[in-house]
Amino acid sequence: MSNRQFAGQLAAPEFPSDLEWVNSDRPLTMKDLQGKIVILDFWTYC
Repeated sequence: MSNRQFAGQLAAPEFPSDLEWVNSDRPLTMKDLQGKIVILDFWTYC
């Protein structure tokens, strides 16, 4: 699979500046994550 198929697609927005981070010693930016595989886990207490 070639990365070219995604060329010209809309880039992900930056994280909100007031976001609460868990298991991270500092807020991350899109530049920090560039070229990495990222898994987002969305959860809530019910």
